[in-house]
Amino acid sequence: MSTVLVVVVVIIVALALIAALVLASRRARVQRDERNRVEAGERREEGELRDTRADAAEAEAEERAARAKREQAVAEEQALEARRERRAADEHHEEARDLDPDVDDDADPREPHRTT
Repeated sequence: MSTVLVVVVVIIVALALIAALVLASRRARVQRDERNRVEAGERREEGELRDTRADAAEAEAEERAARAKREQAVAEEQALEARRERRAADEHHEEARDLDPDVDDDADPREPHRTT
């Protein structure tokens, strides 16, 4: 009978060890899952922070682009106005040269009048 008792004790100890291992494994999995939840939450927060920064950077870039576009339009308008003024000035110089009897016909119309 002592052999049966030893076998029963060995089986009970083996089952107890198996149960302890299963419980330890579950506990480890629960702890791992909790660590993963915490890390996932931290990563979500970091993602949200980076989203906010990216949104702000995009908004600033769009604002700068709009400002540059407005400035480009103003510069183009100024260049157009300068060309108009240059044409008007050239026309006035040409008219003055045509009217002035003391100006050489070959002279630059923008030069002050010179007699030949």
